[in-house]
Amino acid sequence: MALKKLRPITPGTRHRLAPSFDDITASKPEKTLLATRKRTGGRNSKGQMTMRYIGGGHKQKLRIIDTKRNKFGVPATVKEIEYDPGRTARIALLHYADGEKAYVLSPAGLKVGQVVMNGPDVPPEVGNALPLSKIPLGTIIFNVELKPGKGGAVARSAGSFVQLLARENGYAALKMPSGEMRNVLETCMATVGSASNPDHMNESVGKAGRNRWRGVRPRTRPVAMNPVDHPMGGGEGRASGGHPRSRNGLYTKGKKTRHPKKYSDRLIISRRKK
Repeated sequence: MALKKLRPITPGTRHRLAPSFDDITASKPEKTLLATRKRTGGRNSKGQMTMRYIGGGHKQKLRIIDTKRNKFGVPATVKEIEYDPGRTARIALLHYADGEKAYVLSPAGLKVGQVVMNGPDVPPEVGNALPLSKIPLGTIIFNVELKPGKGGAVARSAGSFVQLLARENGYAALKMPSGEMRNVLETCMATVGSASNPDHMNESVGKAGRNRWRGVRPRTRPVAMNPVDHPMGGGEGRASGGHPRSRNGLYTKGKKTRHPKKYSDRLIISRRKK
């Protein structure tokens, strides 16, 4: 999918880099796979604001995505490649041979009419889902499970992927999108390929109003606040207010927040590059 540069006839289109949607083949979603998305506006059940900068936005429907890919041995035909307002990657509508329909995350290069399958005995081709124990070393994969049967949790956003490096003692060594290398049980499922829509990272919204359509409200710089509102606030002129920190005084920009005895520490081979 490519990006299109709009003619600068307004300030909002001057720096806009918009998706071309060349890969989209359907304009309306499958009704049986939709769910209502209720917006909270950043408020909890008592009406108190617990998350700032959330509110407004266009009404959306959730697409029910099959991230587990646990329907083994049944071929499925790709009927449509669709847009999903709740994620950056594209989704694919599958029609299984037994009549069932499902949405899955679409890999880059998946075409309408292509047949994909799930299971340990299927070939490691783009769009197929296999256990890590059956995928050749060096393969690019995405939508990777961290716990068997729980569903894909890693590398699901646009253009992201994981590389399978090695297998030993029931674990597969993966290179994560962050650069971290870690072990995952080789019974976990993954989809061959990389997530679709890799040009998403180069998009430019062009104007603040487009973020309001997405439900994102303006964010105030802490340096511009008063001392009562934020530790970074106050000062004469453009004084920054000392070390960068959060509203509750915790240092940012390097302070470690990970639990020192987290369960997954033993699975991490090397940490991501800082």
